[in-house]
Amino acid sequence: MPRTDDTRVTPAETATNSPGHTRRAWTVTGLLVVFMMVNFADKSVLGLAAGPIRRDLGLSATGFGLANSAFFLLFSVCGAAVGLLSDRMRPRWLLLGMALLWSVAQTPMALGGGLVALVVSRILLGAAEGPAFPVAQHAALAWFPDRKRNLPGALISIGVTLGVVVAAPGLTWMIQHHGWRSAFAAVAIAGVVWAAAWAVFGRDAEAGAHDGGAVSTTGSSHDEESRHDDGSRQYEGSGPVPSYRRIMGTGTWIGATIGYFSTYWMISLSLVWAPSYLHDGLGYSTTTAAGLIAGIWAVSGAALLGQAGATGWLLRRGVSSRWARARVGGSTLLLSALACAVLSQVGSGSAAVLLLLVGFGFCGAMSTIAVTTVAEVVPARRRGGALGLMNAVVTTGGLIAPVLTGYLVDTQGREGYQHAVLLAAVLLLLGGTAAVTLIDPARDARRLAA
Repeated sequence: MPRTDDTRVTPAETATNSPGHTRRAWTVTGLLVVFMMVNFADKSVLGLAAGPIRRDLGLSATGFGLANSAFFLLFSVCGAAVGLLSDRMRPRWLLLGMALLWSVAQTPMALGGGLVALVVSRILLGAAEGPAFPVAQHAALAWFPDRKRNLPGALISIGVTLGVVVAAPGLTWMIQHHGWRSAFAAVAIAGVVWAAAWAVFGRDAEAGAHDGGAVSTTGSSHDEESRHDDGSRQYEGSGPVPSYRRIMGTGTWIGATIGYFSTYWMISLSLVWAPSYLHDGLGYSTTTAAGLIAGIWAVSGAALLGQAGATGWLLRRGVSSRWARARVGGSTLLLSALACAVLSQVGSGSAAVLLLLVGFGFCGAMSTIAVTTVAEVVPARRRGGALGLMNAVVTTGGLIAPVLTGYLVDTQGREGYQHAVLLAAVLLLLGGTAAVTLIDPARDARRLAA
């Protein structure tokens, strides 16, 4: 496999290896893991309470899909806008504002709102949650040098998994014993509690800590600008700062975005339709379906940790990121594609459970791969915007997948679920192929620096 010999430790990295810095870095990372747990507990409520909500509000499968898709109406736009804003404003305050808005958005349904309140609250929730993942990753990765980013990046992605693993059985119990509105109240309270903890312990990384002392997430004085004879702008120690258009034209950004899009499609299916698919499509009880949902996310968490360990091990031994990150992530997508293709042709049983766990679970590793490969290529001054723009494209899958699946179920019955899984297999195949063939961080970093 191709190797790179660039394993030198920079002065900035040496200066930030103190126990105090390390402790703060991991405290922030831990809080951001919980942040993503609350984020995906918020998202999972509607899917876990699909049956009683549809009965109480008189919704068809297509109508329920549209209500879920409303969540993504402003999700992508706000993800891009706030991602760009995070290159100019402290991520600490952006994250605090998001968490408080989540709680506000959940409150109307906890207090007795109907269909209109449901749609409006989902739109507001989507607008507030759209920037969550890229800004959280941006805030965490700023504390670590590139070769140490796989673990914190994976842990934040695992927060997604833990949020659903914890929420699925807990919120299902609340829905069954206290009604579905109690679940909305629970996640609203969780958002307020996290915001209070973040206000006390949350911190932004020091400017330029891992980018040669030249760049900052806050627009501070570390961003000293100089000009060359040709008039191009350059920031001391970081090379020319490329435009977002150039970044989005690289094979790494494109390949990571396509691969991550297929992963997000699966995340949307897991959150919105997997409980109904397991119950109505495969015939499992509600309790068993909740356990299998938790199993999917547990497998996803294991895949994320396994990817972080394997990638870190390869990078420490000088293997290029194209192999250590892109081809590891692409392989998980291709494996998930194969499992989903077979799953679409079988009924319930132990084989279906295994295929479900692999097909819906393994592909989650690509979320971290996408973030760390783009972060490797992009200067810190453009990182938040580049990740936000990627997230805006990726999360359109959440807008399309719920309503398209609802349409398939309404028009085809149980076969609609199978066709939705087969479509997911095709998207995973495309995503895995794009990741393996297009992502090359070393090549694109050279091109952006030219």
